[in-house]
Amino acid sequence: MSIDMSQFHQVFFEESFEGLDIMETGLMDLDLGAANDEEINTIFRAAHSIKGGAGTFGFTDISSFTHVMETLLDEMRDGCREVTREAVDLLLASIDCLREMLSAVDAGDEIDQVRKDSLQKDLESLLANGSGDSKPQSVQQTVESSKDETTSQGIWKITFAPHPNLFKTGNDPVRIFRELKTLGVLTSIVDISKLPSYFELDPEESYLTWEMKLDSECSEAEIDEVFAWVDEECELTISKLTEQVIIDDSPEEEITVVATEEKTEIEKQDSVKPVVARKKTNKKAGSENSSIRVGIDKIDALINMVGELVITQSMLSQISENFVESDLEKLRDGIDELERNTRELQENVMQIRMLPISFSFNRFPRLVRDMASKLGKNIELKMSGEQTELDKTVMEKIGDPLVHLVRNSLDHGIEMPDVRKAAGKPEVGTLQLNAYHEGGNIVIEIVDDGAGLNKERILSKARENGLVGEDEILPDEKIHELIFAPGFSTAAEVSDVSGRGVSMDVVMRNIRDLGGVVEIKSEEGKGSTFTIRLPLTLAILDGQLIRVGDHVYIIPLVSIVESLQVESENCNSLAGKAELYKLREEYISIIRLHKAFNITPDSTELTKGLLVVAESEGQKVGIFVDDLLAQQQVVIKSLETNYQKVDGISGATILGDGTVAMILDMTGLVHLSRNNPVAISNSQSLITEEAVA
Repeated sequence: MSIDMSQFHQVFFEESFEGLDIMETGLMDLDLGAANDEEINTIFRAAHSIKGGAGTFGFTDISSFTHVMETLLDEMRDGCREVTREAVDLLLASIDCLREMLSAVDAGDEIDQVRKDSLQKDLESLLANGSGDSKPQSVQQTVESSKDETTSQGIWKITFAPHPNLFKTGNDPVRIFRELKTLGVLTSIVDISKLPSYFELDPEESYLTWEMKLDSECSEAEIDEVFAWVDEECELTISKLTEQVIIDDSPEEEITVVATEEKTEIEKQDSVKPVVARKKTNKKAGSENSSIRVGIDKIDALINMVGELVITQSMLSQISENFVESDLEKLRDGIDELERNTRELQENVMQIRMLPISFSFNRFPRLVRDMASKLGKNIELKMSGEQTELDKTVMEKIGDPLVHLVRNSLDHGIEMPDVRKAAGKPEVGTLQLNAYHEGGNIVIEIVDDGAGLNKERILSKARENGLVGEDEILPDEKIHELIFAPGFSTAAEVSDVSGRGVSMDVVMRNIRDLGGVVEIKSEEGKGSTFTIRLPLTLAILDGQLIRVGDHVYIIPLVSIVESLQVESENCNSLAGKAELYKLREEYISIIRLHKAFNITPDSTELTKGLLVVAESEGQKVGIFVDDLLAQQQVVIKSLETNYQKVDGISGATILGDGTVAMILDMTGLVHLSRNNPVAISNSQSLITEEAVA
């Protein structure tokens, strides 16, 4: 019976990409000179796992390429090679290449052989030309002496006795034999004396033992490394033979296997592979990761909650079977219990989707290092709040905007070392990434101590592009927002880093699509702070139900500042433009939903309705409604996916009575009020039109 190995490919790719991240982070943390044992071992183990997995699944290009990287890392680990900038740069470039190779194989595409071969030659050249000259002579002599002792005799005797549970750990002796034969000529005798009768045989257990002879100039450490996968699942002895021993023909009950053959009898044996539980999806090239790792504590909490739910359901079923009026109180208690269980179950399920933002932040040390080197700048990256959690879907979609903002700070924000020195600043610039929770949102800050935004230059470019009138005067925050305009750029020349005017436009569009906002604070000569506010999850929100006529809408609770009864003396109107309401010491725009969505309200008189004061992008607006209903959590369904995008609407949900309610997009409504204020406010105010003083 053949095993379909493709079912395990996705697991291999996901674990390999995680391994590459570990390698990259480890290399970035290495100090030049002698390698730290723990750090270099972590990097080496990740490379070894990728190499072993690739070899198992027959991805020979990946396996052979990783083997050369592993050799270089092994020399660093053994102390016969120092960590140099050249070696780290080459290994980082090799990780990029390996990531591209894995992505190509995962998508079913051809790998870039030219790039792969070029980097592999560079690695081999580095290995050949710099294998430890920088080490003291005594260290070289010790290493060379050790190698002579272990490789002077090229015949090894290996006894391999797997434990019965070997297959249950996902291992297979065939893979070990396949790896051993790459070291030399392998001859093996298998002992089947412990093999039970057919009817007593458990296909999930291992019964065989092998005695092998390996004719090779390899070291004992290289042989031991082959068995690293099964070191806790077998009895293993490796000994050096003083003379060549010929293993005689085996008796009838034994089978001789020559591993130099292309196919062996062992490979025809069935083995049981572990089942990996994961979400099944139709995998496409470039698709997002379809699985998520969850802590066992979260799974335990979920299982306990399901148990509570089953108990409550049983209690309600028992009451319903022989219901009498005296059971009414028990029924109410059961429904209350069901409501509590459902709420806790929902919270626990949502926790499973939450991941620390370090998954996004971890890419930036490498990005900052490479860009700083390319731009000739000295930049230190500081990160805080890496364990702040947010929804996996939000995490995946915030990656590109963060990259654009970081690149913008590195290129436009932080100055060259000589410029900083002349301005009395440290030559090393600082870029900070901070994340924290605030209310129902996650806040991400990108802070640099660079030159800040040049308001005069931005305003001049905006007037040149027709975005601002020649005589128009804008406050600082409006000038800063101009950098998010499509096609806007102040770069003197176009490069592969910046200057095409697309990055900041992408940032604003993507963040708004997530229901978030971007705020900018900048001081010329001192630096800039870009603040992103995002909802923790895109799946569920706390909402305030409102009614306009026969229609029910939902306003996100985090957007609401207050609700109030309209007082006519506080209503004002700008001639031909829009209605305003004086809220204490400030004026806010009034948005009439019945005008925005063309529906019939109970009344068009402001004093007969309510004003819901909401905030978006730092601006308050008043939403005129007929009535306030309940507050509740709602499950968000995408309107754009199932219908089409509607301005002012972020999604829809199904209420308890089965009706559909639209969820208001406060950012979209604010933009509607700016662009067409008359369309969503009543030009005939309750009071005479007058300009607001």
